[in-house]
Amino acid sequence: MSATTVTTNAGIQMPRLIYGTAWKKEATTQLVIKAVLNGFRGIDTACQPKHYREDLVGKALQELQTKHNIARKDLFIQTKFTSIDGQDQSKPLPYDPRVPLSAQVRQSFATSLQNLQTDFIDSLVLHGPEGTHERTMEVYHECEKFVDEGRVKQLGISNLYDINGLRKLYDSARHKPSVIQNRFHSETNFDHEIRQFCREKNIFYQSFWTLTANPDILSNSLVKQLAQERHGTSAQVFFRFLMDIGLTPLTGTTDEKHMKEDLQVLQWQSLDHESVAKLKKLIHD
Repeated sequence: MSATTVTTNAGIQMPRLIYGTAWKKEATTQLVIKAVLNGFRGIDTACQPKHYREDLVGKALQELQTKHNIARKDLFIQTKFTSIDGQDQSKPLPYDPRVPLSAQVRQSFATSLQNLQTDFIDSLVLHGPEGTHERTMEVYHECEKFVDEGRVKQLGISNLYDINGLRKLYDSARHKPSVIQNRFHSETNFDHEIRQFCREKNIFYQSFWTLTANPDILSNSLVKQLAQERHGTSAQVFFRFLMDIGLTPLTGTTDEKHMKEDLQVLQWQSLDHESVAKLKKLIHD
């Protein structure tokens, strides 16, 4: 494990901190460029026009290549297949909803490649489980074919909060999931069991909504004290702690100052054992 990347069970280097592009709308291109120029090397998006502008991420990738000489191969791009119930049907859809599920997956993937102006995806994630395990696996098995073809390097799933669902997916998968991306907050007990399973199976847990959902942790006296000692912020301490216990957080900040602060954390020394042990109690570990 380097200061800035981890090696996933698919054998690829994944950044320890990933820039999230949800809800960025027309600002997506400029924000992705800003994030990468400040040092981010991982970008998360989705083939879901409702919350993401995957096409504008693609525009940013082109501009980074042509104007700033930052090659596509030097970036980690993660996108998602979003099923019809997660799409806004009043907007143009990335696939034909009338075709079978497996065909929707193939069409969505083709749209992603076109939007991102690339011929491969580093990480392809199911935006959520389908209504049944069988349908979830129908999507997942279709995605596995892209891995077989060398067009996707690793797979994962998002918004899966049921430990049994994750176990079943893991057992049924030929290409085991490399990541799970979930909302990280107290209402789901910080996914304690899921994260335990991830540690056992070498799956990386990507946290989103990490700061917004946890104001009580950011205002915790120990977190504030550690921030003071390190001449940093509570957010930086929380990100460092999560990385120290093996998580790979997403940050979707639109503020360049916060981008720089988030990235600085990668160069920080790990927190001491005693502080980590105390902080673990805040997330029910």
